[in-house]
Amino acid sequence: MRLHGGSRELDPAFEDFVRSRSPALLRTAFLLVGDRGHAEDLLQTTLLRVAWRWSAASAQPEAYARRVLVNLSRDRWRNLSRRVRERHQSELPQLPSPDASDRIAERESLVRALRLLPTRQREVIVFRFFADLTVTDTARALGCNEGTVKSYTNRALGRLRELLAEPREIEVQKS
Repeated sequence: MRLHGGSRELDPAFEDFVRSRSPALLRTAFLLVGDRGHAEDLLQTTLLRVAWRWSAASAQPEAYARRVLVNLSRDRWRNLSRRVRERHQSELPQLPSPDASDRIAERESLVRALRLLPTRQREVIVFRFFADLTVTDTARALGCNEGTVKSYTNRALGRLRELLAEPREIEVQKS
């Protein structure tokens, strides 16, 4: 942010970044935390931190933002582990068509299964398959090496296969 005549004005490049990349970053945040409201809060805080450090972040703003998202998401999970668990309720659109309801049910099953993965495995799956990052970019975003990303990916995919093949296990965990 730069000061102009006593007021704060955002760099136009930052505004362009926010307009173009917010939807993808919001999807990533949602998949990391599993709740739309928390994801929106996480993204808002991320964008604020990117704006504060725009001079450092402007070279690779999306990579910088992903790193902030991961750190904030980890902080959130650490804080949640110290509190009584919240119960998540599905937000379904009114009167979905049969095809839409099937897609919604599948998506919700996947989100519930993602929530059951250990944090690092969930992060790797979100960045590799939902944000479509390479192994190298995922390693950079998570602050680990490529071998770790590959290992977590393998374990997470195996666990997701188990969870999605056994819907009763997910339902038991949910209640």
